[in-house]
Amino acid sequence: MSADLHLGPPAADLHRDSVVADAHNDLLMAVTARPPRRWASFFRERWLPQLVEGGVNVQVLPVFVDDAYRPEGALRQTLRMIECAHVLAEGNADAVRLCLDGTQVDEALAEGRIALVLAMESMPGLDSAVELVPTLHRLGVRVASIAHWGRTALADGSGEDATGSRLTAAGVETLREMERLGIVFDVSHLGASGVEHVLELAARPVMATHSSARALRDHHRNLTDEQLRGVAATGGVVCVNFLAALLSADPAEYTLDRLVDHIEHVAGVAGIDHVGLGPDFIREVMHDVKPPCCEDDYGIDAFAAVPGLAGPGGLPLVTEALLKHGFADEEITKIIGGNVHRFFRAELGRPGDR
Repeated sequence: MSADLHLGPPAADLHRDSVVADAHNDLLMAVTARPPRRWASFFRERWLPQLVEGGVNVQVLPVFVDDAYRPEGALRQTLRMIECAHVLAEGNADAVRLCLDGTQVDEALAEGRIALVLAMESMPGLDSAVELVPTLHRLGVRVASIAHWGRTALADGSGEDATGSRLTAAGVETLREMERLGIVFDVSHLGASGVEHVLELAARPVMATHSSARALRDHHRNLTDEQLRGVAATGGVVCVNFLAALLSADPAEYTLDRLVDHIEHVAGVAGIDHVGLGPDFIREVMHDVKPPCCEDDYGIDAFAAVPGLAGPGGLPLVTEALLKHGFADEEITKIIGGNVHRFFRAELGRPGDR
């Protein structure tokens, strides 16, 4: 943990002694952009020090295929990113382990290694080929969503909320296949009607890997109180997104306090056992792989970060802020990783009962 953070002993000790889980970091995009011979070493040089500095014990690695690869190159890029995850894990086996189930997560933590969990953010390379979901499972994918901003063959993303559409027949079949295989269903980015549909159908717990509270920031990427309660009712976890644009429409509120407001709201609505962290540390990744830009569908700087939280190294600041806001130690331990760890221990890679 960096001394530059100037944390007091209570926060520093609590953070160090807790399991810290990040449910969404797009670092695979940045690593895969390098030549394959550099994948393992680039991760070790650029990202591993940040994860260690932030005290991260469990890291979800989403496979996100950017628009430039769609549609023709989507499957190829999906496979490249999955291969990259395996290569960086194998090349840094002293520090990380790609985990397929909760037992392996526990083993990695006991060995002092970071547990990596491979995820899919939408499935553009599969389209409606539900028969390939088991292939993803064989390749190590253990968390997945089925839409991003726009329309897919499986469902509409939250950017298409006006359509009021639910899951397609292939989307419903995909949900059932994921439940059968033990791939956790992720509702982040799914359109509002799609979320409702999933919550009606779900036979197993679902999670939101990186969504904040719509009651505090009325943005289609955030979840309503009804949706928060719905995810919790399945036994799932809502992991709060740190992106400043999803915390407030007012740049003056791009603060740690505002982030804690969202965490507090989700905990109050869904319950303290159903809230986690899904930081979405995208600024560095996007600056790494894209030309500079200043505005997109968020309507403001989409990559703006809360001061101190531009990357994983700032995660101890969240623990300190939660302490300052009066959260008890045991509540903070649940929020910063305990809930996600418990959820993964119970659900990750566990075959369904059907």
